[in-house]
Amino acid sequence: MKKTVVVYGSSTGTCEAIAEKIGAKLGAEVMNVQDLTADVVAANENLILGTSTWGAGELQDDWYDGLKVLQSADLTGKVIALFGCGDCESYGDTFVGGLGELYDGIKQSGARIVGSVSTDGYTFDDSAAVVDGKFVGLPLDDVNEDNMTDGRIDAWIAQISPNL
Repeated sequence: MKKTVVVYGSSTGTCEAIAEKIGAKLGAEVMNVQDLTADVVAANENLILGTSTWGAGELQDDWYDGLKVLQSADLTGKVIALFGCGDCESYGDTFVGGLGELYDGIKQSGARIVGSVSTDGYTFDDSAAVVDGKFVGLPLDDVNEDNMTDGRIDAWIAQISPNL
């Protein structure tokens, strides 16, 4: 596997814990988006980016500056996979909306985005993270569906690993 970093934005620690799980399974460095710099982006061929969702489907606050770093960097030829945390019961109408915002912020970057996930098996009303009938990355609800988190992570890693 080429050099990979897992970058997360987390306000309560849930997304951080998931990033740590993903990083451990991939043998990758894990860092808070607050520490993301152009040098970090340049030093890694693969970027695994994760965000929690806040308010009415919004990106986690620290990611607004993180997106600026990514948008000013040359992402051509890099592989990016996305994951997002949300609450499908309380916020079923904006489930993992932050994941959708993250995708929208980088989709024109020249990077190859991998790891879309079928909506099958998820309970939600609407999501900005669904494009062409699939989630743009791995959606997780570690509060209401924590019994599914590890299996979903494992299946997603198996899917993206050949691209890393």
